[in-house]
Amino acid sequence: MRRRTPPPPSPLPQRDGIDAVRVRLPVDGPWSTVREHLVERLSGAGAGVVEGMFDAGAFVGADGRPVAGDAPYEPGMFVWFHRELPAEVPVPFPLEIVYRDEHVVVVDKPHFLATTPRGGHVTQTALARLRRELGVPELGAAHRLDRLTAGLVLFTVRPAERGAYQRLFADRRVGKEYEAVAPYDPSLALPRTVRSRILKERGVLAAREVDGEPNAVTRVELLGRRPERGLARYRLVPGTGQTHQLRVHMSALGVPILGDPLYPEVAAPVPAGDFRRPLQLLARELAFTDPVTGREHRFRSGRSLGAWTAYEDWAAYGDPAAHGDRAAHGDPAAHGDRDGRQ
Repeated sequence: MRRRTPPPPSPLPQRDGIDAVRVRLPVDGPWSTVREHLVERLSGAGAGVVEGMFDAGAFVGADGRPVAGDAPYEPGMFVWFHRELPAEVPVPFPLEIVYRDEHVVVVDKPHFLATTPRGGHVTQTALARLRRELGVPELGAAHRLDRLTAGLVLFTVRPAERGAYQRLFADRRVGKEYEAVAPYDPSLALPRTVRSRILKERGVLAAREVDGEPNAVTRVELLGRRPERGLARYRLVPGTGQTHQLRVHMSALGVPILGDPLYPEVAAPVPAGDFRRPLQLLARELAFTDPVTGREHRFRSGRSLGAWTAYEDWAAYGDPAAHGDRAAHGDPAAHGDRDGRQ
């Protein structure tokens, strides 16, 4: 089998930690110029946008020079450009570096910060922020953590090594532990292992359990309880990595994680910049053997969950006026988390 020739490196530098978009012109097509193809391909950008980008020299070839709109169509040609980035409300909580060497960076991610660019979250992501703050443009994510979940995330420094670290997660050779705060049910026998089949359909916000061979396994243990609050703290150990697996399984047990906007019911979306009532789920621990260096790593998040450490503060977020301007503007100190962090 012939190996595919890798594309040439981008002639454009990153912008705000985001790579330029690369487009390869199809081998077959009716277009006579590059402009004709890109106007059709990027039609979602709006009338006149692509033409304006050509006039501004925004499309460049592998040599970094602007591509003229009337340039003849060349099958297989690469073109780069920077897309217009959406306006985003800054996530006002810091990323904490837990560990860094020449191969990996491990961070303790706050709630509300997406791991990698997706949808309306582009520059306000852990990846883009780390690239800017650390000055490492080739940094990449070895795995992803939900935007609403806080805790440990592993990034790789060298693109050539990224696959080795990603395979650790794909092959389930990473020890992962989570903590969650959820209702306390004295009739729920723990510890237990939950097994079910979870289906996540494209375009549907919430995953669901369906009949069939289990594809999701979670060990659930009780770490502590506060009967006076009707709350408990749980240790969750996933044996698989289905989308929203921990949230689905906790909801199915009748103890949905506090602050969950999807389970057991999908709540109305909150306005951008509303950082109240974070999901009480934390990626507490990562452990693995480094596939490049052979070192044994075990990392532990230093964060705490606000509903457990300062429930009154966390619960008050049901009323935006309870904390005045601090809550409305996402002040970390208003979230009852460790050292005023979220």
